[in-house]
Amino acid sequence: MVRKLFITGTGTDIGKTYVTGLILKKLQESGRGAAYYKAAMSGNERDADGNLIPGDALHVKTASGIAQPLETMCPYVYEAAVSPHLASRLEGNPVQMDVVKAGFEKVCEDYDYVTVEGSGGIVCPIDFDNSKLQLEDVIGGLNLSSILIADAGLGTINGVVLTVEYMRARDLELKGVIFNNFHPGDVMEEDNIRMCEYYTGLPTLACVKPGDTDLDMDADALAALYSE
Repeated sequence: MVRKLFITGTGTDIGKTYVTGLILKKLQESGRGAAYYKAAMSGNERDADGNLIPGDALHVKTASGIAQPLETMCPYVYEAAVSPHLASRLEGNPVQMDVVKAGFEKVCEDYDYVTVEGSGGIVCPIDFDNSKLQLEDVIGGLNLSSILIADAGLGTINGVVLTVEYMRARDLELKGVIFNNFHPGDVMEEDNIRMCEYYTGLPTLACVKPGDTDLDMDADALAALYSE
C-alpha cells in the first residue's frame, strides 16, 4: 500500500524543495521506493531546445538519487516566476484538478512513498480564472496529511502559527515542523523553535543546517509520518 505525505511551507523561498530533497534521499537510502510529485511548478528555465525544465523536480531527483523519470513529477510547468494561477494566465494551460489527480495516482501505482510538494505557502491560488483552485484543494483532493517547513530565523513564529491555524481551520492534518537554515547555539533561533512548539503544540521533527546533505532524522520515524 502506497504511503503519502504533503510538504508545505510558511512561504516561498524558505527551502521546501531543499528539505524535500533531503527527505527523499533519506527514504531512498533506507531502501524505500520514494517518488516526488508537484501539481504546478513556476519559475522554470528552458533547455537548449526550448523545453521547460521542472527545476524543483530536477533538484529533488539529483539530491535524492531517486530513479523516477522527471516527466512524471509535475503535470504543469511554467516559465514565469509567479504564482501558478498568474503563470497560467500569462502562458496558458491552466491547472485542472483531474489532471493533477491522474498524474498523482499513476505515481502512486509505481512507488511506495510519494512526497508531494506545494507551491509557495499554504494560501496559494493554483488556478483562479477557471476553477478557483487553491493549494488547500489539492491537499484535500489527494487526501494528504502534511508537514510544515519553516525558516528558523526572525519572523518564523508568526509564519508558523498563522499557517498552522489556517490549516487547522480547514481540517488539514499537520504532523509536525522541520526548521530549515538552523544555526545550533543561536539563542533566537532556538527560542523561535520553543515558541512555535508552545503556540502550535506540534513537534519539531528535525532541524536542517545550511549546507546539510543529510536529514538528521531516523528513517523509520520519517517513514511513519506518511499515511495510506
